[in-house]
Amino acid sequence: MCGIVGVLGQHEAAPTLVEALKRLEYRGYDSAGIATINNGLLDRRRAVGKLVNLSDLLVHQPLAGKAGIGHTRWATHGAPTVANAHPHRAGAVAVVHNGIIENYRELRAELAQSGVNFQTDTDTETVALLTERNMKAGQAPVEAAFAAIDQLKGAFALAFLFEGEDDLIIAARKGSPLAIGHGEGEMFVGSDAIALAPLTNRITYLEEGDRAVVTRAGVQIFDETGAPVDRAMKTIQIDAARVDKGGYKHFMAKEIAEQPAVVGEAIRHYLPAGDDSVRLPGEGLDFTKVDRLTMVACGTAYYACLTAKYWFEQLARIPVEVDVASEFRYREPPIPPRTAALFVSQSGETADTLAALRYCQGKADHILSVVNVPESSIARESDLALPIHAGVEIGVASTKAFTCQLTVLLILALKAAADRGALSPEALADQIATLRGLPQLMNIALDGAEPVHRAALQLAEARDVLFLGRGLMYPLALEGALKLKEISYIHAEAYASGELKHGPIALIDPTMPVVVMAPRDGLFDKTVSNMQEVLARKGKVMLISDEDGIDEAKDGVWSAIRMPKVAPLLAPILYALPAQLLAYHTAVAKGTDVDQPRNLAKSVTVE
Repeated sequence: MCGIVGVLGQHEAAPTLVEALKRLEYRGYDSAGIATINNGLLDRRRAVGKLVNLSDLLVHQPLAGKAGIGHTRWATHGAPTVANAHPHRAGAVAVVHNGIIENYRELRAELAQSGVNFQTDTDTETVALLTERNMKAGQAPVEAAFAAIDQLKGAFALAFLFEGEDDLIIAARKGSPLAIGHGEGEMFVGSDAIALAPLTNRITYLEEGDRAVVTRAGVQIFDETGAPVDRAMKTIQIDAARVDKGGYKHFMAKEIAEQPAVVGEAIRHYLPAGDDSVRLPGEGLDFTKVDRLTMVACGTAYYACLTAKYWFEQLARIPVEVDVASEFRYREPPIPPRTAALFVSQSGETADTLAALRYCQGKADHILSVVNVPESSIARESDLALPIHAGVEIGVASTKAFTCQLTVLLILALKAAADRGALSPEALADQIATLRGLPQLMNIALDGAEPVHRAALQLAEARDVLFLGRGLMYPLALEGALKLKEISYIHAEAYASGELKHGPIALIDPTMPVVVMAPRDGLFDKTVSNMQEVLARKGKVMLISDEDGIDEAKDGVWSAIRMPKVAPLLAPILYALPAQLLAYHTAVAKGTDVDQPRNLAKSVTVE
């Protein structure tokens, strides 16, 4: 969600702040701003819309100073306006904030009784006003900020800048991620390491409840009780080439094209060459000690879990429950003994998923996670964290992270099947050999993607689209519909093919495109029967299948997308590619913002 950056530097801060904010654009935002200290004076600039608007403003109204904070805002409390944009200022203090202050109404009422006037509709302004009041009462900046933080309830990452203090930033986190970057005579604050990548590779991640006093000489970190604590400094590696478009028009196009490489990297990490067994980090997990698996995630990661449910139940014979994270903990589900709880999140910071994980702590026997950021909160709070090795994903609509999540979950299901004796060593070796061939099939699928592009030009004219699939293709149909909704803004729904006649068939008419995902597998004939029901009602069918499937069922279809023949277990990973490309090319045809679709954020760190 919102992006935070802070700089205590040796050079002008404004250009550095704007460039760092550009690297946080992928999180999603609708306004942006920066504040600096120059000759002891605090000043700020804010603009609605894209960062180019802030950059234009800074050309005409520059900000000098070598200390500053910046922010990209995704509106929660209050519309996206200049007044509501961050940084928020109250007297001598400026604040940027990611998260939601849940008790801001009570705090505003308390401040109002003291005669304080409000300039914005946001919860964040309350933080600045509380700090200003504390300073007017005689507290020093650090003491005033800490006292304000102590009054807050909710989730937040915060950075404070103070007039008259050009060598001080206060940072704090609770529920939302925040990192400190170490330079030579310089220090930095950022929502994640990507923002700081060109500035430093030495990062300290604040832990839950931490607050930090940052100066150019270093950082002092305190826990939520105020006690000094040591947090490890880590040297990170972020390939700068992975954070630009590399010649592609959009990050999403680049990330779709990267999938054969990153899926291959995930396979090599867990299935080393010359070995027919699965290698998990650390001590791994013995699935003979697991009787039940609970999987929890949001959005695309949730659909990865729905797919994995088929794998775990069919391969390893483990009962699996899959739940949406935002509903899971409020149901207060019982967690029986010998349950493993598995959480999937690209960022590793998804607020609902992290809350669900914490609900399971002390209840589930094992806490597992599948994440793309090994230093994330979800990874750190898991007994076993499995990185997906997708690399940095900038496009808001997840592509390579999804296929890498699926790959790692399939590998984990194979490990469970082997542990429980549901797969013989010979059968496991066969499955591993098949999986190692997946990147080549993905390359073939991408090379033959021109028909998807042509079909998307017509799909862009549609108002509504249906996706159908059976078995492992059903969760993928859900994901395909989500992708189309996310970036093209076309209404799309997905159904299990067998559910068509239980209501959705009423929607079929000559204007309704229906995307049918149907590899030539054991469920193909049944899926084609449902497809024929659509054709009989003059629906426009796009059939995505392999050569055998298309040869058998292409009569009457509007468009046929030919895929390489693939083992049924791998089909969801391979067939994710045409689903992604269909959404991408449709969005490009419609002229929408592919990488940063409206109203969406990459990392949802608030409920």
